[in-house]
Amino acid sequence: MRKPVMAGNWKMYKTAAETTQFFEKFLPLVKAAAHCEVVICPVYVNLPAAVAAAHGSNVQIGAQDVFWEKEGAYTGEVAAPMIRAVGCSHVIIGHSERRQYFGETNEWVLKKTAAALEAGLTPIVCVGETLAERESGHTAAVLTRQFEEGIAPLTAAQFAHIIIAYEPVWAIGTGKTATPEIAADAHRVIRELAQARFGEPAAAAVRILYGGSVKPDNVRNLMAQPEIDGALVGGASLKPDSFASIVNY
Repeated sequence: MRKPVMAGNWKMYKTAAETTQFFEKFLPLVKAAAHCEVVICPVYVNLPAAVAAAHGSNVQIGAQDVFWEKEGAYTGEVAAPMIRAVGCSHVIIGHSERRQYFGETNEWVLKKTAAALEAGLTPIVCVGETLAERESGHTAAVLTRQFEEGIAPLTAAQFAHIIIAYEPVWAIGTGKTATPEIAADAHRVIRELAQARFGEPAAAAVRILYGGSVKPDNVRNLMAQPEIDGALVGGASLKPDSFASIVNY
């Protein structure tokens, strides 16, 4: 059985003080949630506050991005060992906003994933198509290219330690949600790609999350799909009661 993962991507929201306040309200609401793993990913500057606030709880902390070098003259970047040293366990890699606004490529995704794994972090590797790509019938082709260039070159041992997130770009921050059936179809494509490259046991074990306007009122139907192993939640993860409802679906 694949244990579900409910991950919150806070994007560029909250101060350190607001981060602490969130956890004060959130932790009591999810302390009994043993059915899934809970991960929250704040901005870099709030990671220490989040790690401190979540200490001793069942909530893990992740970063929203990482650079592939361990150190060096890379102004503005943060290395995987630094993120690990702060107390993080996870990192989001290749989010559609990183691809869209900052030119993130599949090659970068691969390098960042390998660096995160080497530092002992669990990468949440994002894939997904745009609205134009979906409407033109290219969803499977896009997912295949992203998988083959950004994930397939990993070793089997590396692949065993990643999480994949399917996040259709057209459903992020738009209020549009892929139907559970549409999401499950895409998850099947990804799992078939994993099976072809890494074998059936590895494909059966990898957790594939859905991301894209996940809310308390649609999470139950999404999670009813056996192919969906959790959610990568954006806006709905910013409020304690809202994200707790999703965790406790």
